Amino acid sequence: MRVAAAGGGGIGLRAMKNAYRKSDHIALAPAMLVAVMSVIAGLAGFALPAAAAPPAAAPVAPAGANIPPPPDVAAPPADAETTSSGLASKVLVKGSGSEHPLPSDKVKVHYSGWTTDGKMFDSSVARGRPAVFPLDKVISGWTEGVALMVVGEKRRLWIPEKLAYAGRTDRPQGMLVFDVELLEIVK
Repeated sequence: MRVAAAGGGGIGLRAMKNAYRKSDHIALAPAMLVAVMSVIAGLAGFALPAAAAPPAAAPVAPAGANIPPPPDVAAPPADAETTSSGLASKVLVKGSGSEHPLPSDKVKVHYSGWTTDGKMFDSSVARGRPAVFPLDKVISGWTEGVALMVVGEKRRLWIPEKLAYAGRTDRPQGMLVFDVELLEIVK
C-alpha cells in the first residue's frame, strides 16, 4: 500500500476512515480504525493526537482462562430466592436500571457457567467479549432468571436440570450455575 502525507497523493487518513466506516466490521471499527490510522500516521511522518487513543477497556480474564467457581456452586445458599419453577437466584451486584427484559428481548450479557462440581463449561468473560442472546432462544432457566434482572445487575442463577438442558447428552448435565451480568437490553 502506498501512503503519503496530506497533499502528496496516495491514500489519506480521511479516505481510510471513511472507507472503513462503510465496512461490515462495525464491532471492530473503533479499535481497528485507531490502529490503522496510527500506522498510517507513523508512516506519513506525523503522530495522532492523544485523544485518538482507544479508551481503556475494563479488565477481563485472558481468553481461554478458567474462571474459578463460586464457593456456593454445589447448591443455592439459604438466602437465595427460589421461584415456583425451582430456579434459585441471588443478587450479587444491584443494577441501576428499572426495566426488566421481556422474553422477546435480546440482551447483552457477560456470564460464566459451571456444573455443580465446579467445572466451568462456558464463559463470555473468559472469551473477553460479551454475548448477545434473544431471551426466547436460550434455556428456560436463563429466560426466567435474566427477566428478574435490571441493567447493571449481576446475579447468580442455580438452574435445575428441567430448566436447563433436561438431560440432553451433548450438554452439561444436572443443575447449572451461572453468574450473569446484564449489560444492556438490546432494542
